[in-house]
Amino acid sequence: MPKRKICVVITARPSYSRIKTALKAIKNHPELELQLVIAGSALLDRYGNAADFIINDGFEVAAKVYMVLEGENPTTMAKTTGLGLMELTNVFYNLQPDAVISIADRFETIATSIAAAYQNIPLVHIQGGEVTGSIDEKVRHANTKLADLHLVSNEDARERVIKLGEDPEMVINTGCPSIDLAREMEKETSLNFNPMEKYGGVGNEISWNDGYIVVMQHPVTTEYSKSREQIMETLYAVRDSGLPAFWFWPNVDAGSDGTSNGIRTFREKEKPENIHFFKNMDGLDFLRLMKNSKMLIGNSSAGIRECSYLGVPVLNIGNRQQRRLRGENVTDVGYNRFEILNAIKELEGNGRFNKSNLYGDGESGKRIAEILAKVELRSSKTISY
Repeated sequence: MPKRKICVVITARPSYSRIKTALKAIKNHPELELQLVIAGSALLDRYGNAADFIINDGFEVAAKVYMVLEGENPTTMAKTTGLGLMELTNVFYNLQPDAVISIADRFETIATSIAAAYQNIPLVHIQGGEVTGSIDEKVRHANTKLADLHLVSNEDARERVIKLGEDPEMVINTGCPSIDLAREMEKETSLNFNPMEKYGGVGNEISWNDGYIVVMQHPVTTEYSKSREQIMETLYAVRDSGLPAFWFWPNVDAGSDGTSNGIRTFREKEKPENIHFFKNMDGLDFLRLMKNSKMLIGNSSAGIRECSYLGVPVLNIGNRQQRRLRGENVTDVGYNRFEILNAIKELEGNGRFNKSNLYGDGESGKRIAEILAKVELRSSKTISY
């Protein structure tokens, strides 16, 4: 029997950690062949060039798709997606995969889904059925309606996908592969590398051995015009906390130019002594960094997923993760520097939270590969009610 060709499209830095263990399991499965496509901001140095980390992990790349237009506003988001649709259509035509995997909810992932669905290629959607708001909400559920097989992260998401009219037999709770990586970090009790020595970055050399925080705040696409003022509130709060902070660059979304501009301006004018900035980091090292931190601050889904499993306190700012299922480790605040600062002080004294299996138990990658090898692949469906 010929191997099933499974084409996975990674379009951005966070998508890699969402799928890495599944990639390994697909690559190693005797009945599957991995076709890996890297696209979008995952190829761009200014966003940390995730492609370098992917290749260093031993994955072969079947195709690269350059599709990101400059501007970081709603118009360039739409054009980037359109360009991605045109390019990915050709990639799928040439690779002739047996199935295509679209990951989660980033705005450009709809291009993957349309290019596959319109060519009658079975589409697998990872991490559908969740709730967040912003453009991610629309894109995620649109991907669900285009997809034929749904591999979701929890039962809450599974029920929601079924309510959207999908065949319950094709909606399977596998857990999230990012939790597999968190499980690898679970028993590590200290940070085994110096982040500044290993990854460089910019900003003041900070003393982190006695405790530090991690900050990752992205723009909210439906509030993109406010991204600069929103990031400034967080910057002042983190500086005034006095805690050593490792701060990561935002994703490429509408508003990321405002977020980046705010960070650069603050860095040059205020010269914060307790903050060091990075573009990107190996996924396992990033998890180590979070695992051993006092808390994660910002609006990254890593706070909702991996940190819930690891019991890391999370200060979630604003609406980007609105209504997403979360553990007891998450505290929500608005875009106000004094509210953020007070919450930092409160969380600093709370210590760790109990581990949560809300998004998986650490075996998701293997489950996904086994399902892809055995399930009936189909490219047509009708609503189930």
